Amino acid sequence: MAVSGSGSTMADALNQPPPLTGHNLFLQNRPLVEALDREGAGWAAERAALFGAELGGEPREWGRVANENLPRLRTHDRFGSRIDEVEFHPAWHKLMRTSLEHGLHALSWREQRPGAHVARAALFVLMAQVEAGHGCPISMTHAAVPALRAQPELAAEWEPRLTSLEYDPGLRPAADKAGALCGMAMTEKQGGSDVRANTTAARAVGDGSYELTGHKWFCSAPMCDAFLVLAQADDGLSCFLLPRVLPDGTRNGFRIQRLKDKLGDRSNASSEIELEQARAQLVGEEGRGVQTIIKMVNHTRLDCVLGTAAAMREAVEQATHHAAHRSAFGRRLVEQPLMQNVLADLCVESEAATLTAMRLAGAFDRSEDAFARIATAVSKYWVCKRGPGHAAEALECLGGNGYVEESGMPRLYRQQPLQSVWEGSGNVICLDVVRALQRTPETRDAFLDECRAASGSDRRFDDWLVALERGLRDPGADEASARRLVEEMGLALQGSLLVRQGDPAVADAFCASRLTGDGGLAYGTLPRGVDVNAIVERHLPRA
Repeated sequence: MAVSGSGSTMADALNQPPPLTGHNLFLQNRPLVEALDREGAGWAAERAALFGAELGGEPREWGRVANENLPRLRTHDRFGSRIDEVEFHPAWHKLMRTSLEHGLHALSWREQRPGAHVARAALFVLMAQVEAGHGCPISMTHAAVPALRAQPELAAEWEPRLTSLEYDPGLRPAADKAGALCGMAMTEKQGGSDVRANTTAARAVGDGSYELTGHKWFCSAPMCDAFLVLAQADDGLSCFLLPRVLPDGTRNGFRIQRLKDKLGDRSNASSEIELEQARAQLVGEEGRGVQTIIKMVNHTRLDCVLGTAAAMREAVEQATHHAAHRSAFGRRLVEQPLMQNVLADLCVESEAATLTAMRLAGAFDRSEDAFARIATAVSKYWVCKRGPGHAAEALECLGGNGYVEESGMPRLYRQQPLQSVWEGSGNVICLDVVRALQRTPETRDAFLDECRAASGSDRRFDDWLVALERGLRDPGADEASARRLVEEMGLALQGSLLVRQGDPAVADAFCASRLTGDGGLAYGTLPRGVDVNAIVERHLPRA
């Protein structure tokens, strides 16, 4: 029945932003476009643009559905036989197939030209904006390749499968599959990040293989075809490749005890497993398991930074889009000075994270080993630590709408803490940085050389760098201050990149608020004189 008068009806949606769909995720992300070219992968710009256009449509819906229909564990079939399988909604498989077809798990190894890591990083950022959970098996499969190369015969057997663009989720012997995925299982309930407290036992069995018996408190993506696993062999903690199905088709002794009920990352299955005389092959040398698997960890740490940068970009898109279309108190939110300050501050953080992530990918491309070793750990701590607060502030820009699941912001908010926890939580990472500085001084020199490239461009940055160099003279003097030191390093790296390569307005805002003490503790406290309008305009997506 029609309602008379000039008032609106409940069916009307007044003063609401239109859906943010149909825009090109790559072309609208100017910092990412610029970084792709600057870091040596301009040849991939067309590929990234096509991918960005594809992701602006239906894949966003797949992400929503995959997170609303969680994976389900089936330990037994209807006859009572043990099967240890995880069932996923079709939306999950669409996401996985899309990522594999575009090489997010393998482009670094398939493309034999400079910039391959950077190109892959850009595509990973785009997909992580759409849905982050399925990025876990994608990331681990990508990172497994350099670790497996410690055992050339295993690499020769598995690398073609792990770099295949075919998505083949069936549980069959790897030799019968078009493509394969690889996960990892390191942590145990009694040890957590202290992997040397590992109690899983590895027993050599005569044919060059081992039997592994023990448990793993966290095994993400247990539907993978194989896993890199740490276990105690005769000569100490060692790394092994453990397939889920043996060549003769029998299930290996890989038992999924339960799936974890997690804060975020809910589309992805994370599990607790038991290994019962599971057959595995040694990767690298006995007793050097940590040194072997760290090659995988370094790459997944990079993906933590990429994933955080992606989520920050998504948060900025949602917040600026909402503010550009929503009105309050007589004008659009984006026109109101205090909201401009908040939005600009979020944009500054997002651009700093993007430049940092892409610079790290460039370091992997160019084999800048000393710089990559230290800068990846520093950035893993600092960028990922900034993620949850950034998501919370962006959510608040949408007001009550942002607190509602339909907005997508709660999923974004819940996801962000994962990047800071996965592959070493804050304290573990900071202590790792301090150890690297003490044991391999060349990492400190490489880091400072990178930062010094911006010397003389901004007085505020120069003052920060001088203070940092004093702090690095004895990095292990006070372990309790390790977080402060790594934070200072993270800000120095970001400041250097922005001053040299970033947008001038963004660089000015960063130095003014992060390096001088002239900014507050919350977002939205940029000092006077910052060109907030230019910053927001640079980051505002347009469908």
